[in-house]
Amino acid sequence: MRPARPPNREALRLYREVLRTAKCFYWPNDDGEQWSVVLRRNARKEFEAAREETDPLIIARLLVVGRDCLHEVQHRFNAMEDAIRERVNKTRNN
Repeated sequence: MRPARPPNREALRLYREVLRTAKCFYWPNDDGEQWSVVLRRNARKEFEAAREETDPLIIARLLVVGRDCLHEVQHRFNAMEDAIRERVNKTRNN
């Protein structure tokens, strides 16, 4: 039996931020399932698949790519939310 490794704090931080971001996606996809549920499930699969990785370079690469992707999604979501808010304000003022 192998000794248990301590959890990677950076991976755990990234996973929690992914879950918090996924909560923002409340609308359903084409199958009627909420995007937040789909995103949480896929994030769990990705993190579980990488759980047994021991190579520090691969772990670092996974974390960097994951963080970059998350920031890109957050940026695009915020930009779209701002555009929607601006459109609503224009229609209210007319």
